[in-house]
Amino acid sequence: MDGCGGFVNRHTLADYISEESISEKVAELAEKINNDFAGRDLLVVGVLKGSFIFMADLVRKLDKPVVETAFITVSSYKGASTKSSGSVQLVCDIDKPLKDKCVLLVEDIVDTGYTINYLTKMLKVRDPDYVGVCTLLDKPSRRIMDFTPDYIGFSIPDKFVVGYGLDYDGRYRNLADVRVVEFQ
Repeated sequence: MDGCGGFVNRHTLADYISEESISEKVAELAEKINNDFAGRDLLVVGVLKGSFIFMADLVRKLDKPVVETAFITVSSYKGASTKSSGSVQLVCDIDKPLKDKCVLLVEDIVDTGYTINYLTKMLKVRDPDYVGVCTLLDKPSRRIMDFTPDYIGFSIPDKFVVGYGLDYDGRYRNLADVRVVEFQ
């Protein structure tokens, strides 16, 4: 439909990680987290916007006595850019105290490491017992900061991906799988 904001289609999407593979990996990650935090309460913090689908699927598979949830919003991408700006801005902070809590940050993707490094340092000064990171996707080849997530779904090469919460300029988050954006 012309006249509805017309997203210029200068790219295609290629299948990359199937919905079934993602579902299996989420179950596997939840099992590891359940084992690692047996008998302990957990505060799961989703890094918005990209983690919302992954986090929802993950927390439903956790069998902790208590799973609290919270969200934090940061920004390191500008508009239709496919690369992190390298500058992290806190947009919306967590609305819960962290003292003496086990905190698990949930990310859609760890790329350069700027965002997750910023967040873990920021949260650790609030005196939690533990701060860990679970990410669906990890791009170690792009890492600038010395950081390794505690729980990794898939390690991927340097490809720009969308779907399952990941977006390109606000689009494609709704896809049930992960796809590679191929620019023309």
